[in-house]
Amino acid sequence: MSELFNDPHQLASACSDAMHANDDASKLLGIEIIESRPGHARLQLTVSRKMTNGHDICHGGFVFTLADSAFAHACNNTNRVTVASGCSIEFLAPGAIGDVLTATASERSRSGRTGVYDVDVTNQNNELIAVFRGKSYQIKGQLIDQPGEPT
Repeated sequence: MSELFNDPHQLASACSDAMHANDDASKLLGIEIIESRPGHARLQLTVSRKMTNGHDICHGGFVFTLADSAFAHACNNTNRVTVASGCSIEFLAPGAIGDVLTATASERSRSGRTGVYDVDVTNQNNELIAVFRGKSYQIKGQLIDQPGEPT
């Protein structure tokens, strides 16, 4: 049985929970949802030794994955299935073992089926580690069945 969400903040949270439940990669890395509201998401992970590269710093792929996951939550938490059509990242500082990295994604533009989202990745000292920009494309479907809503 589906639940009707009249509050967009509750819907956003439920959409993020539904996505995370099926996101084995994010769960494997220990990524946690800190906040999800329409067009905005904040996710976090703690850098472990297994996430380091040959320079003993956090591998950029893990920073990218965290940012990409926050982007996914921000563009899907209005209950419209949305995928990435492109993205880029700029690495500004290294992450170290034990750092708690936070990716904060914000919708910059959404019109028709396309959107643009910016993601800042910071450490526990609020130092900027990376900036990410993602472009999205809405496809058919919903994350959560909402009666009366277009699919």
